[in-house]
Amino acid sequence: MARKRRTKAEILAAKSEGLGDTVEKVLEVTGIAKVAKWLLGEDCGCDERKAKLNELFPYRKALCLEENEFSYLNEWFNKNTDRVTPIEQVELFKIHSRVFQVRNELTSCPSCVLERINDLRKVYNQYKDESK
Repeated sequence: MARKRRTKAEILAAKSEGLGDTVEKVLEVTGIAKVAKWLLGEDCGCDERKAKLNELFPYRKALCLEENEFSYLNEWFNKNTDRVTPIEQVELFKIHSRVFQVRNELTSCPSCVLERINDLRKVYNQYKDESK
């Protein structure tokens, strides 16, 4: 059974779970996937490679905030401050590490701290918007 052809816009709009999905998008949009299937047949191994790349290089997915984490972020973001104390950095990085499943080291780099805070703000805002 033939697959329905997707438009370039549909291909690009699909959410990528990892690098494999992104590579597949590039190959489909450029037409290379069609050539590979023509040369190698319908089972060219692309699905297996895509799955392996997605497994090796997944795009990070945020875990759900726990109630105490949401409460802490709610309090912290409502302070409207542009300063982060060392104690606050420890707590914010602890939340960021768990939610994004990464290992965070304390840092004196302002842009690094801001990047993690912005990540948390996006997750926090989703929760805040849902509670309205």
